[in-house]
Amino acid sequence: QMFHDLIFLGHQAVVSTQSTGSTTMAEEDTFAKKLDVTMDSQKSSGKVFKLEEVKEHNSPDDMWMAIHNKVYDITKFINEHPGGEEVLLEHAGTEATYAFEDVGHSLDARDLLSQYYIGDMHEDDRTQKAAKMADSGESGISPGLVAGILVAVAAGVGFLVMNKSG
Repeated sequence: QMFHDLIFLGHQAVVSTQSTGSTTMAEEDTFAKKLDVTMDSQKSSGKVFKLEEVKEHNSPDDMWMAIHNKVYDITKFINEHPGGEEVLLEHAGTEATYAFEDVGHSLDARDLLSQYYIGDMHEDDRTQKAAKMADSGESGISPGLVAGILVAVAAGVGFLVMNKSG
């Protein structure tokens, strides 16, 4: 069985996993679906937009963004955005999945975003999911692996210090 904890650090949500035995890929997949980080469960409005249409809505008075192949009219949200309106203006009228995921928005932020959903990206303009994009990051090393290595090193140093004779 697997235990998962969500730890919120500023805008970032980190999933901590503790193993108490073997898990199946189905269990892991079910947990990921419950998180719905790619907002795949967003009910379709039936409307479909080309990226060219999204690009036309790039001003503070009329702002759209595409995130995870969904189109959002965030015009009414600009003044409420905790990160400020500048970052929204920078990505107005664009496919902004990578920028959205790079910040590490919380599940509450993802839920809030669903209020501004207006349609889906046209099949010709769809992108790969951010989870896959994150896997192909520059370093090639996941943050979880780095954290695990740091914990192991700290434990090893602590063990050596505690057992040092002399």
